[in-house]
This record gives sequence, structure tokens and C-alpha cells, in this order.
Amino acid sequence: MKFSSSVILSETSFASRRIRASHRPRSRRSGVAVTRETSILISIALLVFLLFATFASAETLSGTVKNGTTNKPAAGADVVLLSLSQGMEEAGRTKTDAKGNFSFKLDDAGSPHLVRAIHQGVTYHRMAPPGTTSVEVEVYDVAKKIEALSVTADVMRFQAQGTELQGVRLFAINNASDPPRTQMNDQNFEFYLPDGAQVDQGMAMTAGGQPINSAPVPQKEKNRYAFVFPLRPGETQFQLSFHIPYSGEATIDPKALYPAQHFVVMLPKTMQFTAGLGTAFQSMKDPRQSDALVQVASNTQVGQSLAFKISGTGTLRPGGGLGPPIDAPDPLEKYRWYILGGFAVVLAAGAIYIAGRSKTAPVPDFSASDIEVPAIPTPRSATAGRSNLLLEALKEELFQLEVEHKQGRISQPEYEKAKAALDQTLERALKRAKVDGSNISR
Repeated sequence: MKFSSSVILSETSFASRRIRASHRPRSRRSGVAVTRETSILISIALLVFLLFATFASAETLSGTVKNGTTNKPAAGADVVLLSLSQGMEEAGRTKTDAKGNFSFKLDDAGSPHLVRAIHQGVTYHRMAPPGTTSVEVEVYDVAKKIEALSVTADVMRFQAQGTELQGVRLFAINNASDPPRTQMNDQNFEFYLPDGAQVDQGMAMTAGGQPINSAPVPQKEKNRYAFVFPLRPGETQFQLSFHIPYSGEATIDPKALYPAQHFVVMLPKTMQFTAGLGTAFQSMKDPRQSDALVQVASNTQVGQSLAFKISGTGTLRPGGGLGPPIDAPDPLEKYRWYILGGFAVVLAAGAIYIAGRSKTAPVPDFSASDIEVPAIPTPRSATAGRSNLLLEALKEELFQLEVEHKQGRISQPEYEKAKAALDQTLERALKRAKVDGSNISR
């Protein structure tokens, strides 16, 4: 519904004709009433016009898609508007014009939205909080292979309980291509897992994004896997948890496929680490997690031997990560945050996967996107649902706690007090989840 000046004039003319037609000798009081009615009618029309013009402007979200590779507008790019008021629902779809521009009419301007631009099969996103009227989304041309890829950190954490060795592996990858491009192919980031390893969960995260599920795909070669997830310019992180049958000792050979600034192995101090022949590991301390044994090999090359042997049993404290080292060299600073701020808290020491994985359930496959789309819920008992919700909440709280501590927003005593309370709650939740899982399987 729109109001223009012609509408207002027609209303005024109508009122004027009405006055002339009824202009007969009558009381002065009656003439005043008619004049007042006309004035009110004009005021209402003007007010409605102004209100509708204001709302029409406020309910339009416009934007531009820019190609960061060519530094030009991205013409013909698909743009999708996602409403976040109730989960994630598609609220509109369009294409950019020749100047890379697009616009959407918002039905719920008071809710947050997400703008997704699709370029050469890869998605890019930009948040639009309530009140946002304009956004810019940057996309990049896609290349199947980029030489300017480097692994900043390759971190493996292990703990052993009974006849099972539990592992978590994290990769921090930097795409420094110039001009910037996104790498994407059917085996986009490949790696090896130890012989006999079974993957429990995989995750991915882009710079400034949130961790999402991304299952690694087994390749033809034994123990070789690939994350089919776009490596956009900047940093991308992958993490996966896995388990291996364990008889008290195991030999691990990472078989590095990329050069890495740092390859890190973390174990409980109750376990033993033995470096393989020809390797160059250096022992380091982690003052924030005194129960951890840390071994680091720096500036590793493709084909370099990184094999090692571990033995014994023990567990790492949930939520632990590398902190400021006392006697570590400066390079340790480069990857410490990847362990604290990435996924180490989410899947630290295998604690979460112990509660969540089903030994018979396959790992689901997810599309390559940097925004998590809620999965279709599977039937489960109310008790199990509550346990999983609690675990998810604890995961988020642990992550936020580590972030605040890293940024100096809370003191060391506050951090330690909150951490101890969360660890205790996590242990109870894990025990409860184990009981719920055994009850469901019966």
C-alpha cells in the first residue's frame, strides 16, 4: 500500500467538493465542524504517507557482492537471504546486477539475517543484524590447486582408557594466495590417520566463523582421508576425533602431506612418548595444563619422518589447551591460540566424543559451507536429549571461558574457579550420558 501526493490531493478535492455542495445557510457551528473534519482527513493522509515511506525504506536490505580476486563487482552471483529469527530459513533469493548490486524486502526487519553469496560453487556469508540496511559480501575465484597453502599447526592429542586409544587431530591452514583465490576440489585437504583408526566426528571453521560439522571422506588409499571443504583466503581450521584399538602401546606415523610450521603431540604425563629414528621432537612445558606432555617438531617438510611411539594409559583434563609457555621458544605462540580458540575445547581430550558417539552409527556427511544448518533430529529418549543438550551447553561455555581468559577479560582466579566448576559438571554429564546411552542400547 503506497500513498502519493496525488492521493492526498484527491482526498483534499473530495473534501472541498463536499464543503461546496453542502454550503447552505446553516449555523456557523456546522461550518466549523466541516472544516475541522477536512483538516483531520488531510493530517491522517499525510501521517500515513510518511509512516509507509519510512517503513518501506527500513524494510529494504541492499548490498553489493565484490570479487576479491579481480577487485571488481561480481555480476550474476546468486544471493540468498536467510532469516535467523527461528533457526535458519530462506527468506529470499536473487542475482546481482551488472554492478554487483542486490536488494531484498524484509518481512521481519527486527530479526537478524544472514546474506549468502554463491560464486563458482563456493558460499560466502555476511551477517545483517537488526537495523542493517546495507552489506557487502566478498567472494573469490576458485582454483583447484593453490601453491600458497601452508599448515601453521598440526596438533595431535591422545589419551588411553582400557583397550582404546582416543585421538583428536587439529589442522590450521593458511591460504596466502595473491591475488586471493579459494581452493576447492574433490580432495581439497588430505591427510593420514593411524592404521585402524575410526573417525568419530569432523569439524571445520573459517576465520571469524563458527565450528560446523564436516566429515572427512575416506580415499582409495588405506588410512588416507580428505576434507572436501573450501579453503578460502586466510585461515581455515579442521579438527577430527577418532579412536584406535589399544593394547598398551601404539606406533603413530602422521605421513605429512604438507609442510608445517609446527607439528605437536600432546599426551597425559602418565603416558610415555618415544620419538622415531630421524625425527626432531623437542619437549616443551604447558604451565596451564601441568598434566600434559608436549612434544614439538618445527618447520617439517613433506616426506619427513614424524613417526613416534606412545605407551601407557591416562587421560587429559577436559578443556585443557596450550597456555603461555615458560621456557618455550617464540614459535609456540603461533599455534597456541589454535588449540585454545579453535576446537580443542569442543573436543578436548576426546571427552565429548566419548559421550556422543555410537560405535555402530556412521559419521554423517555434510555439505561444504561455513554456516551450520540444523540437522534433522533423530528419535531419542527425553533423558538422552537432555544429556546431549547439557553437553552442548557445556561445550559452548568452555569455549567462551577460554576465549575470555585468552583476551584478558577475566582474572586468573576467576578463570580457575569457573574452569573447576565446569570440569566437575562436565564429568557428571559424561557419566550421565554413558548411562543414558547404555539404557537406550538395551
